[in-house]
Amino acid sequence: MRLMFGDDEARGPRPLPARRALVDDVYDAVLGLLMDQVIEPGARVNIDAVARDLDVSPTPVREALTRLESEGLVAKRALKGYVAAPLLDAAGLRDLYDMRELLEPEAARRASTHLDDDIESELADSVVQMRTASAPDEEESFRNYRRFIDEDLHFHHLIAEQAQSPLLSEAIVRLRSHMHLYRLNFRHDFEDDTVSEHESILEALRRRDPDAAAEAMRTHIENSYDRLGPALARRAENASE
Repeated sequence: MRLMFGDDEARGPRPLPARRALVDDVYDAVLGLLMDQVIEPGARVNIDAVARDLDVSPTPVREALTRLESEGLVAKRALKGYVAAPLLDAAGLRDLYDMRELLEPEAARRASTHLDDDIESELADSVVQMRTASAPDEEESFRNYRRFIDEDLHFHHLIAEQAQSPLLSEAIVRLRSHMHLYRLNFRHDFEDDTVSEHESILEALRRRDPDAAAEAMRTHIENSYDRLGPALARRAENASE
């Protein structure tokens, strides 16, 4: 059951760590609420309720929402305030993947020439964690699935960061946030294929082979769309029945 931020709901505060600027911590917390769908796609964001929940004033929540609006994860609507971005439709998903195909192979190409041993080890550990999370476990099914897609996000962000291009990395991170939100809504059997494709990307990066890294990433993105596209089509068909 998803928690909703109703006007009259009372919850204990969630203290935030005092290690960075407050607005950064609030941003991370609100982003987590969106990614976990505590605030559901298309739902209004109740600023006062979020502020109470995080035990902060409304001001840093508004600042965080302004930042999230620039990333396309919330939108400001007349008379409603901020609302969470809705899930992608078929055209939106195709557009997302088209952009990923433009950006992520190039990031992998560039990362192959900048990768150091520490990042290579972190990427390898991410693949291991994904493989572990994809193992059958009926009691921890959703928790493992969440771990899996978190590691998937981490893997792609690491590669983007190694491209040594802040603009390229920022664009990819924004796209991946939408991807992450989308995949939380569609559970289907894709884990083994995804891990195998990540292993191919990692192997190309280890060889410091720019062309192979770009091609492995492109293949992974094309295959990912082939896995997710039909799931969206089936959901649309079921909704129309």
